[in-house]
Amino acid sequence: MSKKVLLILLLCLPPFSGTAQQPRQSLVSPSIQTDVSLVLVPVTVTDRRGAMVNGLDRTNFTIFEDKVAQPIIAFTAQDAPASVGLIFDTSGSMRDKLDTAKPVVRAFADGANPEDEAFLMTVSSRPEIHSGFTADLNVLADTLQLATASGSTALIDTVYAGLQHMHSAAHARRALLIVSDGMDNNSRYTKGELMQLALEADVQIYTIAIDTRVRTRRAIELQEQNRGLAFMEDLAEKTGGLHFAITGWEETGRVVGAALQALRNQYVIGYQPAEKDQPGKWHRIRVKLNVANTSVSARNGYYSR
Repeated sequence: MSKKVLLILLLCLPPFSGTAQQPRQSLVSPSIQTDVSLVLVPVTVTDRRGAMVNGLDRTNFTIFEDKVAQPIIAFTAQDAPASVGLIFDTSGSMRDKLDTAKPVVRAFADGANPEDEAFLMTVSSRPEIHSGFTADLNVLADTLQLATASGSTALIDTVYAGLQHMHSAAHARRALLIVSDGMDNNSRYTKGELMQLALEADVQIYTIAIDTRVRTRRAIELQEQNRGLAFMEDLAEKTGGLHFAITGWEETGRVVGAALQALRNQYVIGYQPAEKDQPGKWHRIRVKLNVANTSVSARNGYYSR
């Protein structure tokens, strides 16, 4: 990458490309800083059951940029605090799904690390922020207890605003957690515009789809729902996050637990591109693992800056 970054070697690395912002001073820990150009790629490894695979080292990984293997010059694996933006859908399409969706935020608050912080935005006819970053995550869960579903759905606009709000995050590890059915009928931004921002934002996106499709609905309604779910899955996959689906509240604990484990227990791989190029050029990334019966989730590329 053309932009210089701060490489944090001993504590926590930024979640993707070398564009880490300076954390708030009160939360900064001593660190070794190196002034180099790096691409930093967070990687989640799971087994066949979906459980996190820990204990790997750099020799287990090969990383490719534009199909060319890159020397790994930085590697870390640790449970680091995170800054998370909660995007919760309260639009009219969620009217029969809120009872399934609300426990997700409560389970997230109960399972998060004490050092984590989060903000809350809701989706309706337009984005609405209910709380800036706070370490008291129970306040966010309490805010939603009396929430009702109404209005049109500006999901894309709300995710777009959430990515922009992440600029004020305190921690280097940053993510959005979206709880929605994926449908949208009122956004100004397009899916393509959101995807471009997401790929530039150094933020992983985790999606929890509330999938309570009624099979007796008309075919056109089911097609709209299927498109929404596919959009959420695509957003998570391309940003290096994970996608989950919940069909009933009893699945909440398992799904949220898996999402928290994936968010907190990551490998971060750093390499230096062979040469600088013009800003805006797309570079494809692929991470390969030499461990059998595992799956790798990582961002699939970046735009040079």
